[in-house]
Amino acid sequence: MAEAVGLAVSVITIIDLSAKVSTRCFQYLNAVGNARADITRLQSRLDDLSACLRGAHRVLHGPNNQALAVSRELINSLDGCQSELVQVQNRLDPGKARKTMRRLGLRALKWPFDSKEVSGIVANLEYYKQAIMLCLQVDQTTILLDIQQKFDSVSLQPCGDRPIARLPCFNVPFDRDPDFVDRPDITTWLQRQYTGSTSRMALVGMGGFGKSQVAIQFAHHIHNESPQSSVYWVHASSKARFEEAYQSIAERLQLPRRNDPDIDVLGLVCDWLQMEEAGSWLMILDNADDVDLFYPANIGEVKAATGPVDKNALTRSDQRPLGAYLPKRHNGTIFITSRSMNAAEKLTGSHKAIYQVSTMDDVEGLQLFRNKLNEDFDRDAAAELLRALDFIPLAIAQAAAYINRRAPRVSVKTYLDTFQESDGKKGSLLNRDAGDLRRDESVSNSVVITWQVTFEQIRRERPSAAKLLSFMSFFNPQGIPEFVLHSYDIDMTNQEDRHAGSDSFEDDLDILRGYSLVSVTATGNIFEMHALVQFCTRVWISKTGNEERWRQLFLRSMSRNFPDGTFETWPVCQILLPHIEPTLGEEPPSEDLLNWASLLTDCALYMLTIGNYRMAEDLSKKAVNARTKLLGEEHPDMLTSIANLALIYWNQGRWKEAEELQVEVLLTRKRVLGKEHPDTLAIMANLASTYRDQGRWKEAEELQVGVMEMRKRVLGKEHPDTLTSMASLALTYWTQGRWKEAEKLGVGVTETRKRVLGEEHPSTLASMANLASTYRNQGRWKEAEELEVGVMEVRKRVLGEEHPDTLTSMANLALTYWTQGRWEKAEELQVGVIETSKKVLGEQHPDTLVGMANLASTYRNRGRRKEAEELQIGVMETRKRVLGEEHPSTLTSMASLALTYWTQGRWKEAEELQVGVMKMRKRVLGEEHPSTLASMANLASTYWNQGRWKEAEELEVEVMEMRKRVLGEEHPDTLTSMNNLAIGWKDHGRNEDALALMRNCVVLLQRVLGTDHPHTMSSVALLAEWDDINDLLTFLLNAKYNRPPPSKRRRVV
Repeated sequence: MAEAVGLAVSVITIIDLSAKVSTRCFQYLNAVGNARADITRLQSRLDDLSACLRGAHRVLHGPNNQALAVSRELINSLDGCQSELVQVQNRLDPGKARKTMRRLGLRALKWPFDSKEVSGIVANLEYYKQAIMLCLQVDQTTILLDIQQKFDSVSLQPCGDRPIARLPCFNVPFDRDPDFVDRPDITTWLQRQYTGSTSRMALVGMGGFGKSQVAIQFAHHIHNESPQSSVYWVHASSKARFEEAYQSIAERLQLPRRNDPDIDVLGLVCDWLQMEEAGSWLMILDNADDVDLFYPANIGEVKAATGPVDKNALTRSDQRPLGAYLPKRHNGTIFITSRSMNAAEKLTGSHKAIYQVSTMDDVEGLQLFRNKLNEDFDRDAAAELLRALDFIPLAIAQAAAYINRRAPRVSVKTYLDTFQESDGKKGSLLNRDAGDLRRDESVSNSVVITWQVTFEQIRRERPSAAKLLSFMSFFNPQGIPEFVLHSYDIDMTNQEDRHAGSDSFEDDLDILRGYSLVSVTATGNIFEMHALVQFCTRVWISKTGNEERWRQLFLRSMSRNFPDGTFETWPVCQILLPHIEPTLGEEPPSEDLLNWASLLTDCALYMLTIGNYRMAEDLSKKAVNARTKLLGEEHPDMLTSIANLALIYWNQGRWKEAEELQVEVLLTRKRVLGKEHPDTLAIMANLASTYRDQGRWKEAEELQVGVMEMRKRVLGKEHPDTLTSMASLALTYWTQGRWKEAEKLGVGVTETRKRVLGEEHPSTLASMANLASTYRNQGRWKEAEELEVGVMEVRKRVLGEEHPDTLTSMANLALTYWTQGRWEKAEELQVGVIETSKKVLGEQHPDTLVGMANLASTYRNRGRRKEAEELQIGVMETRKRVLGEEHPSTLTSMASLALTYWTQGRWKEAEELQVGVMKMRKRVLGEEHPSTLASMANLASTYWNQGRWKEAEELEVEVMEMRKRVLGEEHPDTLTSMNNLAIGWKDHGRNEDALALMRNCVVLLQRVLGTDHPHTMSSVALLAEWDDINDLLTFLLNAKYNRPPPSKRRRVV
């Protein structure tokens, strides 16, 4: 009995060894093309041997095994058979060499036997089988003869079709991948589908996303968990591969009549799998991408043309679609992998049975990369590389294989650097075929080639969808807007392209989504792609010679669709900006230079409105250069580009440069277009604004009056441009402190705009807002407040609460509160303005920074000096970085910070900052610019408080005299100088001089600002105290002006 049990163990060992050799044969069967007959012959003999050995095992392990007589011949035969199989296995499994092949990405296997050697092996195995049978005693020989009879009957293929029960079959030509990374979401879904009621399920995704690898892993999992279930692998990329797989299944199952030339083997396998005798099974239908392969579109036409189909004709597979050979009984499950959603839907019959495979997440991608590499790596570089590879499994494996092969000369970091160096280097790396023993031999492992197969399939299936894909490959991968995709074909010139472009967009998009090339965001009108897909698409179209054509179409489309940058168009600009950014830096060929210049111009204006002056300048200069090459210096578009550049300089406070360009444009437009052309008048108006900001008010006023009069004559008194000129002139009056004139003109413009444009027109509201500012400077705070509140409410309703003009109204109202000393209300409004400005305009936008500076002033006046200082320093540093250290707004921030130091009594720090501001303003703005004079006046106040009387007096006198000459004796700033100097003289005993100067100041204040203006009332109160008038006069003055006792504090600007 012991000997029988030992032999039983030996038989089991040989059966297991036989199965391993048979499995290895299947792998070679799918990997080589010149020895398949020999492989099939050897495989068939192994099956016979295995079947006989199983019968022997039942005898040796049966209830009567103790009665068996065991001969030395039987032991020798079993040992010889085992030795023969071990030698065959060693030849088929190259061991370490195979590992080396896998590490280096080598994929080709070579069948190690020639036909003569195979014949010898088959003869030896047949000998051992017969010897084992003969060596057993008569009782077990009887059993084995019965087994042999059954297998011989299969080999002889009797005509009867009686079903035969089979043992479970595992027909998967791929081993498990030791580097496989589980993707739990996919695995869980597969398990749920497999154990559920569905008989078909599919993974859909782009080539290289890991569908087949998941299928291999799942197949082995089912085989291990359910060994009673058969697992079949069917290559479905072509009809020939499908037929070959079914023939292999028929051979493996030894199905009757499988070699009969009149029998349809596909139907034979399908019928068998639908029988109960087949047991439970799983079929992997891999790479089922072509829906026409399974369900030809013209199948109905064929039937109609040929009439009723003869049942006997269906014995040939070339007359039936492959879909007809997929079993439909529920004793098995078909697991499909496909790149095509359309094919998957047809094959599964339900969208619910489909899982769309995406790329790996960062954790899964890093784990796969770690598994594939043979050495340690820089984690940061690996993370960056995986992002560049879009976490696509095939691309990750390909990169790892390349690094492994060339290590240590190539590391993760050097591979990444090469990948990012240029499109050419990237294409070269992605085009390499790394190889993988677990991928179909007929499928390339190159990322580029893998996807180009899909692109070609789409071009055959629907050419217009391939065109849409080509166009979309030039966008940023994220946030592709639908509205620009409908009109991309408008520039196509030949009839074929126009016809293709007129095809349904929805049908084209459906194709691209079905192949997982394009995805749709939750909004439904924004699309996304993988960057590598776009790159490989461009490689594909470049091979056909069409890349430049599509690049040209993209540029023309962007030039046509990008708006002019006004606030209302900001949302569209924000959507399109990421897509045009690469285009902005690459000058195109001459035939597209004007489209490029147009795009640059519009984008520069958008950058200007959002406060990105440096980018605006760079783009505008490129537009000027491009138009200069083709148009010449006097072309209207060329002059527009120069005028825009001047406007950008103006916003940067670079008024000298702006002036030079504006004068140049003005002279050319006068000569080319004429003095009264609207464009000529527009540049004159811009030049006047530049003069005004330079403090050259007389020149500004003369130019504005001239423009206004010409517009009245040419366009009419009530034309919008004429009214704009009047409003600009009113602003010049306002800047000079000529508030009565500013008010008169402002009222006229406002009333006319109300009548012509309407009360809620943005220009009308702008006039009302300017008029309110005039009232505020006149000390008419109630009127200013009422007007500002009205404008703010209308702007909220008409423009929206977050429109920049609405925010300006809120800021102006806060300033009115601030001027009245209503600090709490001012702060509340200013905080709201800042928060909205940060969200809408951005934290570094000039308007946001102005709001923050105003809030800092409120903090200072409320005694919260530390908060004021911190905020002012933040604004100052941001302006230095964004606008430059010498921009007027930056200098204003420095002056404001100095004032905070001044109010804290930190005279030394205040002085240092004020001196620096004064010097820069003298250099940048000029020695007589109002802002320069303000710096000098503030520095004089600091000297007064430091007790440096002589320096203070000299500077104050100089400022006052310059203001009289530059601004005029009645300008508010001049009157402030007179007030401050009078206070200084009074403090140092020059009573007569102080009294005379203050009397003159009061007279002028009453005439210019009015008796009720706070500055007038303050100076009158001081004069009453100094003049030593009787108590009654003092009482009357106090009653009249209703003010607290006079303050000797100097006014600072």
